[in-house]
Amino acid sequence: MSTPVRQRPPRTESAPRSVPRRTRAANRQGLMSRRTVAHAAIILIGLVMVYPLVWMLSSSFEPTTEIFGSTSLVPKSPSLDNYSAGWSGPGAPFSVYLLNSLLICALTIVGNVLSCSLAAYAFARMSFVGRRVLFGVMLGTIMLPAHVTLIAQYSIFRDLGWVDTYLPLVVPKFLGTEAFFIFLMVQFIRGLPRELDEAARIDGCGVFQIYLRIVLPLLRPALVTTAIFSFIWSYNDFFTALIYVSDPARLTVPLALRTFLDSSGQSEWGQMFAMSLVTMVPVLVAFVLFQRRIVEGVATTGLK
Repeated sequence: MSTPVRQRPPRTESAPRSVPRRTRAANRQGLMSRRTVAHAAIILIGLVMVYPLVWMLSSSFEPTTEIFGSTSLVPKSPSLDNYSAGWSGPGAPFSVYLLNSLLICALTIVGNVLSCSLAAYAFARMSFVGRRVLFGVMLGTIMLPAHVTLIAQYSIFRDLGWVDTYLPLVVPKFLGTEAFFIFLMVQFIRGLPRELDEAARIDGCGVFQIYLRIVLPLLRPALVTTAIFSFIWSYNDFFTALIYVSDPARLTVPLALRTFLDSSGQSEWGQMFAMSLVTMVPVLVAFVLFQRRIVEGVATTGLK
């Protein structure tokens, strides 16, 4: 005789407890207060960071004798004399120094883009003896301060007769000396499918043709990032130009700004502030125009 099967009573889902209206209002109020405090802190930090720039802008319209007389951001007697006198320059028109810096930046960009992309392609796609060791040594140079090799480099460039020329500032860029850019491009190339290389070999392409027709067009985000950072770093480089360039007609923008200061006489602070603002324009324009490319190139590096 079969025993009857007991049926379990169906489970009844408990209705969600409704949050009291006062509790929800308190949560919203607490969230709004936290956001208000966070926004206020961000605005305060932003004002602290922007204040030196605003003070320099205000001081560029004041005579040198009135710049350090007060902390007000409103010039008492605004004038454009600092801009006109600073553009004339202490030794040559300031446009000469701008052209010198832009020339060096253009050659630096071409050198870094060509040499670093070739080196990165070799490390990422080619197989040769000691590749991993050389790649590790290359990465180790990133942690090596530039001052360690300064004396040896200066001795070499002096023996070559390159001192007081732009060659020490430009020629190393064509030899793949920027390890950071090489590493950036290596990570990017490793994310490209190797099937593209195999298809190109089937079509009869060699190693250099694969680099030129396949890898280089796909490497555009990393190339743009390299070009922008090369421009900014070369444009703001003061130490290297100070070591190798001494002719007043060959000075770069950072060295030209230094000429407005005189430790033994009167310094033209107003003219220096005015020309500092002028020299910031190319960097700001480059960053505003290509900031999306910078983020894209860094964000997509190393993705598989």
